[in-house]
Amino acid sequence: MADQKVSAKATQEFVPIKEVREGVVVLKDGSLRTILMASSINLALKSQEEQEAVIAQFQNFLNSVEFTVQFFIESRDLDIRPYIALLEERLAEEVDDLMKLQIREYITFIRDFVERANIMSKNFFIVVPYDPALIERGGRSGPLTALGLGGNSGKSSTLTDEQFEQYRSQLEQRVGIVEQGLIRTGVRVVPLGTEELIELFYKLFNPGELEKPVALTK
Repeated sequence: MADQKVSAKATQEFVPIKEVREGVVVLKDGSLRTILMASSINLALKSQEEQEAVIAQFQNFLNSVEFTVQFFIESRDLDIRPYIALLEERLAEEVDDLMKLQIREYITFIRDFVERANIMSKNFFIVVPYDPALIERGGRSGPLTALGLGGNSGKSSTLTDEQFEQYRSQLEQRVGIVEQGLIRTGVRVVPLGTEELIELFYKLFNPGELEKPVALTK
């Protein structure tokens, strides 16, 4: 039991997140992170001129950003359990024998296809940071770890409500710059809320467990 307590404490200390507050990730060093979920663009389906235009707009976006951002891709095995459960509910409600047979065969086909094809789902994220300590020193954010959680100090910092609102306002300005820049490339982004952030981090720290995918809302 003692070993378990020590292990749990060590794991908690390893995670740099102090709290998720009003859709903002607050790290132990007092810096903030907003995580945006982004749509994707299939360049292969566009003409040569359209591809060049998208790449040029993205290049302009990168050149215009004066702060660090991180692009993160999450790849996971496709979880078809919710879809299979929906089909099984439909099967239980069906009264026509022929339709029941077709639904059973379709369920079997979907299960076999996903197992053989190893279908992956991909989610695209952009991490926008605001580190007041670096801003005060006139520096730039350094290299980021997974999902931009790399802090600048091992010391824990507590933000007052006034500080949090002030820093969040600065962070929102950065988010606006990123959003407007990516809109010109045809990419839609939406900030993750508190529950979505908690679900995302749960997936990252528990990769062996399948959860429902994060949905990109309009």
